Amino acid sequence: MHFELAFVLLFSIATAVAIAARYFKFPYTVALVLAGLGLGIVHAFEPPHLTKELLFAVILPGLLFEAAFHVDFRKFMKNKLAITSMAIPGVVASMALTALLLSPAMRGMNLLEGFGLIHAMVFASLIVSTDPIAVVGLFKALGAPKRLAILVEGESLLNDGTSVVLFTLVLGVAGGQSFTVGGAVLDFIKVAGMGAVIGGAVSWAASKVILRVEDAMVEITLTVIAAYGSFVVAEHFHYSGVIAVVVAGLLCGNWAARLGMGPTTRIAVESFWEYLAFALNSVVFLLIGLEVQLTSLLQSWLPILLAYGAVVLGRAVVVYGVSGLLRFTSEKLPWKWSAVLTWSGLRGAVSMVLVLGLPNDFAHRELLVNMTFGVVVLSIIFQGLTMAPLLKWMGITGQKDVYQEQYELARGKLGAIHAALASLEAMRRAREIPVDVLEPLERDYQQKAQAVEQELTTLKQQSNRFHEEEEQEAIRRVLIVEKAALFNAYQQGTLNKEVFEHLTAELDERIAKAKDAEAHVPAEDAQASPPPQALAS
Repeated sequence: MHFELAFVLLFSIATAVAIAARYFKFPYTVALVLAGLGLGIVHAFEPPHLTKELLFAVILPGLLFEAAFHVDFRKFMKNKLAITSMAIPGVVASMALTALLLSPAMRGMNLLEGFGLIHAMVFASLIVSTDPIAVVGLFKALGAPKRLAILVEGESLLNDGTSVVLFTLVLGVAGGQSFTVGGAVLDFIKVAGMGAVIGGAVSWAASKVILRVEDAMVEITLTVIAAYGSFVVAEHFHYSGVIAVVVAGLLCGNWAARLGMGPTTRIAVESFWEYLAFALNSVVFLLIGLEVQLTSLLQSWLPILLAYGAVVLGRAVVVYGVSGLLRFTSEKLPWKWSAVLTWSGLRGAVSMVLVLGLPNDFAHRELLVNMTFGVVVLSIIFQGLTMAPLLKWMGITGQKDVYQEQYELARGKLGAIHAALASLEAMRRAREIPVDVLEPLERDYQQKAQAVEQELTTLKQQSNRFHEEEEQEAIRRVLIVEKAALFNAYQQGTLNKEVFEHLTAELDERIAKAKDAEAHVPAEDAQASPPPQALAS
């Protein structure tokens, strides 16, 4: 099958899966992997293979840049200690723990002769990072608390680069290179640090141009150059391309976009990167499912389960250890969040590509490939499907303050009452029903409306956020109507192109301000007093 046709089929399948996942309220990333597994079993078509070149040259830079572009640097810095602790020393510790748990377990089960600590270290180094593609997409879909999402996104962005550097170092030791702790630390600092410098330099150059032009197409192109250019340059000089892309995304999203892009351009740039992330996510998760050979995995089911247990246990020890140390700082975390951070450690395509990059004559390569693929699939499907119930069970996602439920109930009742009053008024105008029948009903509904409006007034006095939410909702609806009216006038020829573009630019600026205001509506902490009871209808 032609390469182009295969990608058309992939996008067609991804579209169908996205529609089905939305309809059945199923995690999109998990649905893609399951669809890929199903297609792989029936051998529906020959897909492109998930190679290192495809992932590192096309998919990973775009996904990492998009995720970093939308990270609020101020919030990132407020959690810098927690993020860097889990993403750098935490990854090293997790790798060591995973290897120390896995090696004796494999020997104790007599699964494979000659599988020693160094082989467990190679596996641990390539599997240890959480996949930024899976984690970011999953948490956005589940609507996790903002700070928790920042922690997961920030860690997943940084620990990928850490794990790639560690894998290179461990693989060198397995190949017979000399190893010293000091030398390894210096190599890590050089590779990661120079990657950050290159990412900063490329994004700075792109940002300086962005600050001087006002053309959406040009500025979109410059962000693409910053994303892929920083990666290519860093990899060319044998530094961390992943770290370079993350730094470039943070700088472009928090400096160039805020200072150099007008509202219309910024909306266009964000829309472009959101679509590109959707497209790349769709391709990579389908390819993960298609790449897996279920027959081979089933033959290695016991080593896969041992590896999965070691990976999860190693991450749990690190996460709870870091959380315990953070209790003595201003960045302390709720203990519930530690369970979520542990369980959110999904593994993905980076691990699969790293293991496929092992030399063909590397000892136990086939087993390492099966273990890696098995752990990746288990984490995406098992942890991905149980993440939402875990968050709900712990009361983390969709958490409302003590007045939220009463407020939504009152708003719903008031909407129904107003609809009933409008219907009664229509009956009155049409003279369908006698007035003496309608008047008592109207008085009854008007009394109900007054009672519910009084309840809403009381709730607003208890929590100021409700008034701000209503105001933002009203503004958003009005702006949508305005933009639709402008577009209709332009289509009908009432407005010429220059006037339409001028008015649209002004409207986009108001829309951008409204989005910023909506994003910064404070979510108040629940107050100690109980919510007022809903008034009887």
